[in-house]
Amino acid sequence: MDKIPSFGSRLRRNIVTVPEIIEQCSGISVFGQVLKSFLFSTDVAIIRNTNANAIIAVYPFTPQPVISNALILAADKPIFCGVGGGLTTGMRSLELAIHAEFQGAMGVVLNKPTPNSLIAELKEKIDIPVTITIVSDKDDIRGRIKAGVDIFNVSGASKTTDIIKRIKDINPDVAILATGGKSEETIFEAIEAGANAISYTPPSTGELFKEIMTRYRDE
Repeated sequence: MDKIPSFGSRLRRNIVTVPEIIEQCSGISVFGQVLKSFLFSTDVAIIRNTNANAIIAVYPFTPQPVISNALILAADKPIFCGVGGGLTTGMRSLELAIHAEFQGAMGVVLNKPTPNSLIAELKEKIDIPVTITIVSDKDDIRGRIKAGVDIFNVSGASKTTDIIKRIKDINPDVAILATGGKSEETIFEAIEAGANAISYTPPSTGELFKEIMTRYRDE
């Protein structure tokens, strides 16, 4: 393969790069764009300074339109927004998902407790992919598929590869986004198990600043 021409910037060379091994997965094609790497973040500064293909913006608070608006406005790449499914569910999740689509989100993400009936209802109301988070191979995978889920977001810690294999045994064609863990080895294991795309958790801005400040002090 020919070498890919590369263009950068003196000012933008310090970006958050995802592990190159992620390029080995197939990717998930969404509206003609092949997405292999998803950055797991709601930090606007990091979202604007990464080479990841897409952003998965899920946070441990009640989803709010003002947050999704800010993230979608700031992002220069596709963004998948969290719309609840746990404490925030039913009509509120549905309205959040519709709002996210109208604002420009490429997909929505639901939490593990989401009932299958909400997935089915979302599929009728929105025209962007519905992603459901899976944390155990005991989750109702068949029910999720029957309800029409588009992408499984597998986040099972050490059990991630087992969950991926379980999903693929049930339906080898369903799309899987999986957490890659903290090493290239765990990312490779997830890809080998059948993950189509990998989510990567970047260092915090505090950790990144620590590296910069250490360098400044040594100069």
